Amino acid sequence: MRSFIVSVFCILFSISLSAQKSPHYEFRAVWIATVDNIDWPSKKGLPVDKQKDEFIRLLDLHKRNGMNAVVMQIRPVADAFYPSRFEPWSEYLTGKQGQAPDPYYDPLQFMIEECHKRGMEFHAWMNPYRAVFSIRSSSISPTHVTRLYPQWFVTYGNTKYFDPGLPEVRDHVNKVVRDIVERYDLDAIHFDDYFYPYRIPGREFPDAASFLTYGNGMSKDDWRRSNVDSIIVMLGKTIKSVNPRVKFGISPFGVWRNKRTDPRGSDSKAGVTNYDDLYADILLWLENGWIDYVAPQLYWETSHPYVGFNMLLDWWANNTYGRQLFIGQGIYRALEPKSLPWHRKNELPKQITAIRSNPNALGSIYFSSATFNRNPNGWNDSLRNNYYKYPALVPPMRWIDSIAPLAPLFDKLKRDEFRVYYRGAEPIKGFAIYTLPRNEDEDINNATLVQIIVADKTTDIDLNDIRTKDRDKVFISSIDRNNNVSDWVKLR
Repeated sequence: MRSFIVSVFCILFSISLSAQKSPHYEFRAVWIATVDNIDWPSKKGLPVDKQKDEFIRLLDLHKRNGMNAVVMQIRPVADAFYPSRFEPWSEYLTGKQGQAPDPYYDPLQFMIEECHKRGMEFHAWMNPYRAVFSIRSSSISPTHVTRLYPQWFVTYGNTKYFDPGLPEVRDHVNKVVRDIVERYDLDAIHFDDYFYPYRIPGREFPDAASFLTYGNGMSKDDWRRSNVDSIIVMLGKTIKSVNPRVKFGISPFGVWRNKRTDPRGSDSKAGVTNYDDLYADILLWLENGWIDYVAPQLYWETSHPYVGFNMLLDWWANNTYGRQLFIGQGIYRALEPKSLPWHRKNELPKQITAIRSNPNALGSIYFSSATFNRNPNGWNDSLRNNYYKYPALVPPMRWIDSIAPLAPLFDKLKRDEFRVYYRGAEPIKGFAIYTLPRNEDEDINNATLVQIIVADKTTDIDLNDIRTKDRDKVFISSIDRNNNVSDWVKLR
């Protein structure tokens, strides 16, 4: 009996250690919202040098917190945070829609370069159908599409939207996406949850005219879903035809359908669902491989009785159809006075633990960036010192590229100093440094990923500058643009 107890203890202890080991692959991202200057820039019309300084400080904060990607809103309302042939400069950048930065620069190019030099992916976040944020107060340029093609738009509440039922609208959005994928070194195109807008009680979305023209005998609900399906298929094909390496992701509302309505749905009691209210059939897109990842916005707490975080996490994890799942977490709720569960220090740690415990959930995206400036509940410190203490690579997408890069070569310069080379023809992201205790088997699964070095072909490494112990074994691998790693090579 005693030996049995000892054996069980050893097994449990090893499982505990395994669960605590920092993952080599984990998506760790932050949404950076530009609409209404939620996150960046802090206000309209900031001088260019202050815009740049703010963005650099923002990136440095998230890098210290362990993030490896940003989801950056570059087209909030049919406008642009970059020079566009199709849409005017954003008022949230310069203060007046259509007005270019002065002195001139390309914010999108600047942001991508700053992210990549820190080893962070850049996911370009675009809103598909919102065109004028506030018809009462928004700045609208004479060259804005609502001025050029007013027949494409409808007003619902205080906001003007593209009519998703019009083929011309789909063509326009597709041209915008094609343009930036052709011109910029993006890692992904990312669309949020605003397809058809959230319902206004007692008011119908005013698309009766386009339904009459294009309905083709379908019910209005099925027709609306078909319109959204069509643009998702179109965009996916366009992105991959221009640059197969660029990923396509969607961050939907957190509930697809309730189980009481559809047996495939989640055991939730949500008043709004993607399928029935936003006309976004996310499961269809995943099942058909039209998108590469889904990041449902699970902004509820773990204790919520109707839309609990853990229940929805498990439901989405069981419905990925082989695509990648990242979880949208509502860290902003810790700043809401009445969000009492989010004022508890253990709420975010519980969610991270639940995500890591589910093999189909591959990381997190936090909404939103500005919240981290306040360090709610000391969670910046929790990420830096515990959960994200060690870096992680963005999970590779094998259907995009499954071929590992060549292993690096190196010259030893001095004790613990090396010059590392990559001899492959393709561009790489850099190199990964792993450590193992001296007595551990040389299995990468036992190793700790301690540093990701951004480099093109050659870099110098001093192990004294890296978190290694004198007696640790140290290994290095090459990392390609899809985050595949090579066989590792022992440095020490």
